[in-house]
This record gives sequence, C-alpha cells and structure tokens, in this order.
Amino acid sequence: MQTTDTVLMIEPIAFGFNEETAKNNYFQTEQKGFDIQFKALSEFKMFVEKLRSKGIRVITIKDTLDPHTPDSIFPNNWVSFHRDGKVVLYPMFASNRRVERRDDIIETIKGQGFDVTEIDDWSFPETQGHFLEGTGSMIFDHDNRLAYGSVSLRLDENLFREFCNKYGFTPVVFHSFQTVGGERLPIYHTNVMMCVADRFVVICLDCIDHEPERNKVAETIKNSGKEIIEISEEQMHQFAGNMLQVQNTDGEKFLIMSETAYRSLNRDQVSAIENYCEIIYSDLNTIEVNGGGSARCMLAEVFLPKK
Repeated sequence: MQTTDTVLMIEPIAFGFNEETAKNNYFQTEQKGFDIQFKALSEFKMFVEKLRSKGIRVITIKDTLDPHTPDSIFPNNWVSFHRDGKVVLYPMFASNRRVERRDDIIETIKGQGFDVTEIDDWSFPETQGHFLEGTGSMIFDHDNRLAYGSVSLRLDENLFREFCNKYGFTPVVFHSFQTVGGERLPIYHTNVMMCVADRFVVICLDCIDHEPERNKVAETIKNSGKEIIEISEEQMHQFAGNMLQVQNTDGEKFLIMSETAYRSLNRDQVSAIENYCEIIYSDLNTIEVNGGGSARCMLAEVFLPKK
C-alpha cells in the first residue's frame, strides 16, 4: 500500500537557518528581524491541527535544546519506518543533522503500539563522505516496488542502488537541476521535484535536463499505471513538488502540501489532483524560507505493523 494513516512530526524548540545545509540547499534564505522559532512553532502546531482534524494520526515528539538541531523539524531524512518492522537510519550530509538520530524517538513510536523488529543502521558511510538522506533523497512507489532517486551530494548512487537491492526496489536513477544565479545546479533532494501518490505522480520533468533520462522517468511512471501531473520549475521553487499523500483512519486519501505550493498551482493542476483525493494545505512560510524544506519534509511516514 502506498499510503499510511500515521506520521511522525518533530516539534521545534530551536528552529532556525542552518548554515551547514545551506551549502547545497538553494531553497534556504535566512530571515532576520523577528522570532523565527516562535513563528515556526505556530506554523507547526496549525499544521498538526489540520492533519488531525481530518483523522490522520500524528505522533509529535519535541526536539531537544542540547544538542542544537536546527533542522530536526524534517525527520524524514534520517529515519524511515517499514511494513516489515524495520527502522532504517540514514547517512546525513550535515554533521549537525546527524545528532537528530535519537533512540528515544524510536522507543516512543514503539510505545504508541507499533512493532519494531530491527533497526537497520546505514549511517556509517557519512563518515566517508557518502550520503543517502532517507525519503528526502528517495521517492518510493511501494505498490510497484520502484524507487526514484535524483543523484546529488545527498544521494550517492552506489548507496542508493545497494539500498534498493536490499529492500526489493527497482532503482530509477536520474539527475535533476535548478537554476541558481544563472547556473544549473543539482537539486538537493528528490522530494522537492516529485511526489508519488497511489494513482498519480506530481513531477517537474523540466528539471531533468538530459532528455533520455527525462523520457525514461516519464515512461517508467506511465508504465506503473499512474497519471503524470506536471509542474513547472517555477512551481517547484514554490515547493509544489514537496507533497505527500496519506490516508486517515477511515482510509480516505489526502494530498498534503504547503499553502505556498497550493497557491502556485493552476486550476487544471488542482482539478487533476482533486480527481483522486482531497488537498490539505497549511501556511509553512517561515519553515520553508529558513529551512529550505516544506510539508513533505516534515512528515516521516510510519508503516510499521501494529502490535
């Protein structure tokens, strides 16, 4: 099944601009002149409230002040929770993101009635400069056992292929770019340019500059039986690719995104999505601008079996 009814979210207590990640996350801009943490927390709480009001199960865990982890609000990069009971830990590019990996978070998930059979720790390669940042860098089509991965500093192709081989996914490898200061630079995470849902895929094909790769990705999506809903590079810069489909406890499907992403979509794109499921959007502007991530980055899907 492509969607889960449970997500993990980390409540920020010291959110802010992360200089380490800004080296290759071109979505980040440091804002000054107001209390960023206060505004981010307000956005976070409103987002959680909207999800819960639709019957989606949200497990919230507070960040810690020590060590300082300005990006802890984006847990999907360091951990993933799988249907077979495995919890996977990933190698992270920024050293101050590596301390986001907390045993107590996994224990809390277990305490919520989920069964963890194994913790599969893939973090070691980060000590050798190789990274694979979870469901930020990899986009899973669970039903078709496909994994889409855009090669960047945060997705090492060899590690990606190794992961896919172990977990039974067919890797779909490509390169995507965005224009920064007149230069074409690698997109830091695959999940800002594409989202795989149960019956459709939102994707910025224009970001895949190499035509054979672009055609291969489009063909793979079509062959998987899903409709392609294209977004422009300008919409991608508004986080229109950073979406996640979830379901509520009654099995109703929703596509989650930020208000910035929603406002960037045209009427036809909204209609195409709403043919399949309801849209939930929330104002995440402070988190997006300073953190360089949006709605999908804030949600770690919990697919673990119930006890």
